[in-house]
Amino acid sequence: MKTLLTALFLLLLQFFTAQENEVYADGVFNFTENKSQKVFTDWTRVRKEPGTAAQIIDSLQTNQQVMILKKEEAVPVLQLGERRANWYKVSYQKGDTTSEGYVWGGNLCVGYCNKNGYDFLFGLSKTIDKKTRPFNEIDKQNIAGIKMMEGNTLIGEVYFDTGKGEELSTASFSIESNHKLQEVEFTLKAMVSGEACGIATYDQYVLLKDKKLIALPQLMNVGDAGAYYHSEEYVFPNDKGGIPNAFILKVEDMEVDEKDREHKKRSSKTYLWNGSSYRLK
Repeated sequence: MKTLLTALFLLLLQFFTAQENEVYADGVFNFTENKSQKVFTDWTRVRKEPGTAAQIIDSLQTNQQVMILKKEEAVPVLQLGERRANWYKVSYQKGDTTSEGYVWGGNLCVGYCNKNGYDFLFGLSKTIDKKTRPFNEIDKQNIAGIKMMEGNTLIGEVYFDTGKGEELSTASFSIESNHKLQEVEFTLKAMVSGEACGIATYDQYVLLKDKKLIALPQLMNVGDAGAYYHSEEYVFPNDKGGIPNAFILKVEDMEVDEKDREHKKRSSKTYLWNGSSYRLK
């Protein structure tokens, strides 16, 4: 009897250990089958089968369009740094030849758009060790980037933090107006969100001027319902309360004390825009 109970205990221990060690793909790398996608990481390897041990049969350059044929859920999720993604079977065209193979989802864009003959790609390129405030502890941070492409030619690129893996639930990428900022053609906005209490959302605005990408200071919003929140937003010249040739960073913090009383703090910074760069007023 003791032997049977011991065996059952060990079996349950193995089961729960396997559950704890199971790796799930980050939501931003969840691509829809039978829809087109683009390559973000240059010289992305195409393999004969899913997995890093499989034969490399080709490589794809940044901005190469692929068709997502199938997500390989039977193959373990590959984690590189803080990025976790499935393998995908894709088809793609080079010249007159259509080929198929497998690529890692972390090398694909999480968003892309086209305007005025240029392609703008949003993706996550790597994980780095970075000191975090306020105690200068070393933490893992994902690095995202926006690339401006003309065909296969890179015109410009900018990079910024997007936090840890739990912040990679959803992402969006869009083109906005120039917000009435002098000499700005239009604005790109990239967002990565954790969509859970206590998990940050990052907003990155990037201005386009004369084929140059100019990243504004990143915005971060985080909160726990009924307990606290920290919010950051920009007021541009075309917004209510905006001023010409400047953008205003508004910050609000709230926390609830032990007597359920809300305490709020507000602050703001004004950045002056001269048509080609910004500076803190």
